[in-house]
Parts: sequence; C-alpha cells; structure tokens
Amino acid sequence: MGPYQFAGGTAVVTGAASGIGEALAVQLAARGSSLVLVDRDEDRLGDVADRIRAAHPALTLATHVADLSDDDQTDALAATLAAEHPETDLLVNNAGVALGGRFDQVTLEEFDWVMAVNFRAVVRLTHALLPALKAHPGAHLVNVSSVFGIFAPAGQAAYSASKFAVRGFSEAVRHELAENAVGVTVVHPGGIKTRIAESARTGSGVSAEEYEVGRKQFAKLLTMPPRRPRP
Repeated sequence: MGPYQFAGGTAVVTGAASGIGEALAVQLAARGSSLVLVDRDEDRLGDVADRIRAAHPALTLATHVADLSDDDQTDALAATLAAEHPETDLLVNNAGVALGGRFDQVTLEEFDWVMAVNFRAVVRLTHALLPALKAHPGAHLVNVSSVFGIFAPAGQAAYSASKFAVRGFSEAVRHELAENAVGVTVVHPGGIKTRIAESARTGSGVSAEEYEVGRKQFAKLLTMPPRRPRP
C-alpha cells in the first residue's frame, strides 16, 4: 500500500471548527486536498472555511453543520456525505467531547452523550463512507482517539471508554480494509491545546469544588507534553 496522495483528493474532517480539526483542514488545503468540513458550531466553522477559501481560492470546499451527539442528525449527515461526496478518499473522524466526574457522579444520559460523539458517530460516518473509500484504492481512514484510549485516569470513565472503543474499532477495521488497499490510522494525541477542556461537561453529581479541580486537572493532562523515552 503506497502513501496517501493528498493533492487532488477529497477529505472529510469532523470537528473542523477549532483545534486539531481546524489545523488539519488548513494543512490539507495547503497540500491540495478538496475539503468537506463538519462541525456543530456554524459560526466558527464558517470562519475557518472563509479563511481557507481566501488562502486557496481555487479549492473546492463544502461545509456541513451537525450535532454528532444526536444520532438522527448523525445519520442524516452520513447519508448526505455519502450522496453528495462519493469522491471522498480521506475521512478524518476527529470530533470529540469530554465529561468530568467519577462514574458514580454521572448519569447514564451524560455517559451516553460522550459515547454518541466520540464513538457512535465514528462508526456511523465510517460505515456510510466505506463504499466511497473502497472505491478509491489508496484511500485512508483516520480516527482520532486519545492517550486516554491507552490508559484511563480516574474521573474519565466515559471519555476513556469511548476512546478505547475507537482504538479497538480502528484496529479491527484496519485488518478488514487491507485487502481493499484502504489504510487505517488511529491517533492518540496527548499534549495538544484544544477547546475540549473548555467545552467539556461535568457530571451532575460533581460538586462545584470538585468541578473546578477536575477542570484544571483535565486541561493539564491534555496539554502536558509527551514524555521522552528514557535512554
């Protein structure tokens, strides 16, 4: 399987209005990829799209607004992407949310919100766009997990469960798609400064004091630089 060819390709990127998704969109445009950008924040997404169009006026760029915590919206988005962008040869499932609090401090509804965005949306969008990816040998699927998909700290049961699920799903699909010459990469970011801590929710059973401590700890963990291996 050869390296993915960015120039002339079409990339779908979720969570594209900020953070990793925004940076990916900018870099993909610079490498000559057409873009299909997805986010729930219409204003921020529009700003990102406008800046990329200004820098690359000949670029083909489409935007779609959807809340991936809503299964119906996700399914509608998946159908739209499959129908309107059959030329897709790169799917980056990047959108993610976080929830702070011990497992006994969060409701099942709160837990499910994280799973809907971080895992079920990955599965739904991947399933919908698999025919497009398989139709383009050399295509690639990128699923963004987390360092918390490798180890699980206290207070992050929902987030870690979702990211471990992404990891397992991606590894299985990687084996399945090898015969179609479709590559699969699962990414485990660590020290990346994004808006996820800012937009994270807190379990309804968490006190105000615990909330503030947990928010700071989560932000610190996600912005901590990776450790260098010992010599």
